[in-house]
Formats: sequence, structure tokens, C-alpha cells
Amino acid sequence: MKKTVMIPFQTLLVIDKNSRVPAYLQLANKLIVLIQEGKMLPGGILPGTRQMAITLLINRKTVTRAYEELIAQDWIETMPQKGYRIIPELPVIKPRSFQPKNNFKSSDPHEQERMEIPNAYFNLDYNTLKGSDIVVNDGYPDINHLPYNELLKQYRKQFNKKNLKQQMTLRDDGGIQTLKQATCNFLNETRGINISENEVVITRGAQMAIYIAACLLLTPGDKVAVSDPNYSFADKVLKNAGAAFVNVPIDEEGMDMDYLETQLKRGEIKLLYIVPHHHHPTTVTMSASRRLKLLQLIRTYQFWVIEDDYDYDFHFKNSPILPLASSDHGGKIIYIGSFTKQLAPSFRIGYMVGAPAIIRKAINLRLMIDLRGDTFMEQTVADMINSGDLSRHIKKTNKIYAHRCAYTCRLLQEKLGDKISFRQPYGGLAIWVKFNVQNNIEQLIKKAAASGLYFISSIYVNEGDPNHNGLRFGFASLTEDEIERAVDILSRLVI
Repeated sequence: MKKTVMIPFQTLLVIDKNSRVPAYLQLANKLIVLIQEGKMLPGGILPGTRQMAITLLINRKTVTRAYEELIAQDWIETMPQKGYRIIPELPVIKPRSFQPKNNFKSSDPHEQERMEIPNAYFNLDYNTLKGSDIVVNDGYPDINHLPYNELLKQYRKQFNKKNLKQQMTLRDDGGIQTLKQATCNFLNETRGINISENEVVITRGAQMAIYIAACLLLTPGDKVAVSDPNYSFADKVLKNAGAAFVNVPIDEEGMDMDYLETQLKRGEIKLLYIVPHHHHPTTVTMSASRRLKLLQLIRTYQFWVIEDDYDYDFHFKNSPILPLASSDHGGKIIYIGSFTKQLAPSFRIGYMVGAPAIIRKAINLRLMIDLRGDTFMEQTVADMINSGDLSRHIKKTNKIYAHRCAYTCRLLQEKLGDKISFRQPYGGLAIWVKFNVQNNIEQLIKKAAASGLYFISSIYVNEGDPNHNGLRFGFASLTEDEIERAVDILSRLVI
């Protein structure tokens, strides 16, 4: 029988009462980290809510909410009349301390044959659209809910005489200092990633960050593990860097870690590109057990990981699950994200987080691509973060997108039924819809366009493979009326 977990909770689970993160979520996140680090083992019994509350000198309701959050994320379970225990099926992590290693060897950026981005993604002429036409995208935010007043207020501040000269001549060291500091604070509070300014570089969106990471980590012929299917624009970047792909299957629990382990045993894999929170394109959230297994594999095989967390802040079923980068990973994870999904696609401000030695090289490479960023917009976003405007905007739109997601899923089920297959995602701004193989998606899209429905979302086609016969239905930027009309058109065309 498992004994109650006996560790010094009062020193390891300190709640910051001044933090903007709710106390229950701080507690839940800290407990997850203890499990990920192997300080709390699978099957271990947690203290009861009353005992934990007394130990931490906090309200019992706070502990109860934290435990409920952990149950929702599949980290712990309830036992009748015995309390709470850590899920026994989670893989065991041996406790150890991993310090970021300085044995990173970067290669000089190497020239590759230029890869053309297919025009199909960009060829929609908005000037030709009629007012009744509907455009379904890959999962963009609704610009109608953009906090225009707050943005304009912060942007105008950059043009006063006191700041103007400084902003015009500001030296760029991987992003302005105020945004790097604000980004660190934002990630520390929302994602549990304990970083400082020398561990982050600001980029022109997440795509630039992926490109920089690939250039630094890869030489032609290196094996790179990716999901099957995978984010197509990441594939293009990795191929451009000379990567040899190892395709890893994905199911309802995320990337198959047993398959990845088999491939690791067969030969050296230099890098893993992964989107564990809301996988692109399928929107699947990686299970807790597979996250722990992946951390084990990183420690055993010492491969690099690019963790792409493009829409972390939009999660509907429970609080967002902490990134892999929030755990002890020995400096092997490069964490990438952006502020695009919170605001709008034209806000090209992203970030890349990693060990200081890697970030220094990333800054140098970024300077070759983009000598100076958009200092006015960077300062505006920094002020949005520091004022709390961004967090309030995320909270407001999260409720809107959760409703639109549920509404879209209900209509898809009612009007298309078994003609399609999909799972209601836990979060994000799009739904992965798979069509029966007798539907030719390319022809379907052409017919939809003729009916006033245009898809500029990610589309995956592979004859004979039903997992690739699908597209992303971006619901977040559509009104309920547009969603209903879009589904109606699809229902008439899909067989």
C-alpha cells in the first residue's frame, strides 16, 4: 500500500499572494512540477485537503480547487474514503537535478536551395469577396474583439517627445528590454517557466523563432522527429535546414512515445519538433503520462526539443496544461510562442526561450535577418502586458471562443454526422475535421468556394490515408451566423 507523500510541502509549495495567478492554480502547477521532477511518485497518496491547507496556511477551498484542477488534467485521482493519489499509471521519474549544459554546438547558418511556399495558402483576393462570402481560416483570433482603445492608448504613448528619440535610436539586443522583461514575467506567471531576460529573444512571430532554432541546431542530414501529420510550415523550415524526417504517429493522447522511443533506440535523432498543448493540425492535447515519458526520453537520449506553443492561453475544459519547458529538462527544450493568437495575425511579435548560450547565438542570427525589430509595437505590447490589459483581453475572449467552439461542434455533429469525424478540442481556435476518403478535399474546397465558402486553413491530403484527409476549421473569427452558413454549405457538398 502506498504511503502518504512525505515531503516538505511548506517550503516547496510557497504561494505568492501578490501574483496575478490564482492561488489554487499556483498550487496545482507547483504540484505538477513536483510530479514531473520525480519528487512525488505515481501511486503516492496526497495529504487531505484539510491537512494540506493547515500545512500551507491557506484556505481549504484553495486546496480543493487545486486538486480538482489536477484531476481534470489527469495527474491525480480520488479514492473513495482514502483521499487523493497520483495516477499510478504515470511513468516513474527518478529524482535528479538537471543543470543546463554548456556543450551546445551551433553550426553556422548554411545555404539551402530556396523552398517555395505554395501560393494556395495566400492566393485569396479579399477585394473580390462579396459581403455574404465566408472565409474559414487556420484558427485566427477575432479582430472585432481586439482591444483597440487600449492598444491605441499604449501606441500613442510611444510618440511623445520624451520617448520618441529613444525609441527611434534604441539598440536592438534581441528585442527591447522592456518587452523581454514583460515577456519573462508573463511566461513565469502563466506557464510556470522560471526565466530571466538572458533566456529570451523576441522575434517577428513564432515562424521566425522556428527558423532560427532550426538554423542553429541542424546540419544537413540530421534526423528530426515530427508528428504525422505535422504543422506544414514547420516542416518547410526543417526541410530547408536539411532535416531527414522521422515521422511519429499521433493519436488521441498526442504523439506516440513508445514509437518515438523505438526510433531513438535505432539511431541518433538530433531534434524533436512537437506541439504538445494543442497539436497542429489535429488540436490534440498530449496526456500527462506521455509528457512524463517524453521528459524521461529527453534525459536518456539528450536530444533537442522545439516546443511550439502557439495558442497556449486559449483552453476551455480546465486551466492550460503547463508546457514541457516548465519542467526540469536539462536545458534541452527550446520554447516558442507568440502574441499573435492573443491579438491578431498582423502583430508579428513572437519569442524564443532557451538556455543563455543558445539565446545569445539566436540573437546574433536574428540580427542578420532583422537588424532592428518594430520598437514601437514591441513597447506597446510590453505596456499591454504590464498594465494587465492583455490578461484581461485573454480572459474575455477565452469565454467567447469556448462558446463558438461548442457551437461549431454541435452544428458539425447535427448536420454532417458520420460524413466526418472530429473531436471537440480542449482549447485553441480551430477544429480538426476529417472527411470520409471518398471526399476529394481539393475538389470539395473548390466547390465550397463556388458557393461562397473559402478555406485558407491547413489542408492535409494523402490518398488512402484517412488521417490525412482533413482540414482545420477555424471557428474563432466567425460569428454564429457565419458558422451556421459555413456548416450548411459543407453539409450539402460532403458525401
